[in-house]
Amino acid sequence: MPDWLDIVVRSLIFLVILFIITKIVGKKQLSQLSFFEYVSGFTIGSIGSEVIMNLDLKVMHGIIGIVIFGVMPFVAGYISLKSKKFRDVMEGKGTVFIKNGKVMEENLKKEKYTIDELMQLLRTKDVFQISDVEFAVLEANGELNVLLKKENQPLTAKDFGVKVPSFKEPQTVIMDGEILDEPLSTVGQNRNWLKTELEKLGVTIENVFLGQVDSFGQLSVDLFDDKLKVAEPVEKPLILATMKKCQADLELFALATNVEEAKQMYSKNSKKLDKAINKVTPLLRE
Repeated sequence: MPDWLDIVVRSLIFLVILFIITKIVGKKQLSQLSFFEYVSGFTIGSIGSEVIMNLDLKVMHGIIGIVIFGVMPFVAGYISLKSKKFRDVMEGKGTVFIKNGKVMEENLKKEKYTIDELMQLLRTKDVFQISDVEFAVLEANGELNVLLKKENQPLTAKDFGVKVPSFKEPQTVIMDGEILDEPLSTVGQNRNWLKTELEKLGVTIENVFLGQVDSFGQLSVDLFDDKLKVAEPVEKPLILATMKKCQADLELFALATNVEEAKQMYSKNSKKLDKAINKVTPLLRE
């Protein structure tokens, strides 16, 4: 076998093996590498490249070495689930850098970080003043997590005592001009509904690059041709307009009737609907 063909075959073999090992160890190793996983990954790459380019080495020996280093993180991860001490040794522990707005200098020295590097990490979290920080910890994967002091945290609906509805994740129902039936059924709709919504927007399915349905059942689309304009969705404004019309009708009924009991009923429900309109208006105007 010519050398170049041998290299091609070896490359394909190790590519398949590395792909299989990566699928086995799972997504965690791809996103958050521990010290042990980093060393294993580095060694696996070295073994693969050495066996591919050095034709004097046996392919099987390289495969055995890669399998060993590929399986060990999986075994270590399993043991880590059972033992806290083992997990701390293999994956490391978080180190507190800031506590009560004060820098822990000894911990910085321990992790070999300078104050400039700490400030840089804080800026990635949109924090420019250490005194604004209640607590900051360097995680085992090298990421800095920051908790701001209460007075420096952004206000939320909970702070105002406002209840907001939960939002469901948007479902992608069209991709590359093709209808995806499973997400469509997840939102409780079918192809006929989708075609009707597309007609309202004035587009055809073939022109749609991406189509998504939000929590309110409203369809939004992105077209292949960015020069084409899409009609604005009308579901939310229509709901808001209908609610306002009902509230106005109740007020008219209250003024028109001479029956005191009916007048009070219309007025009471009109006020209730007015409160509901005030709560949902920010959502329906998005």
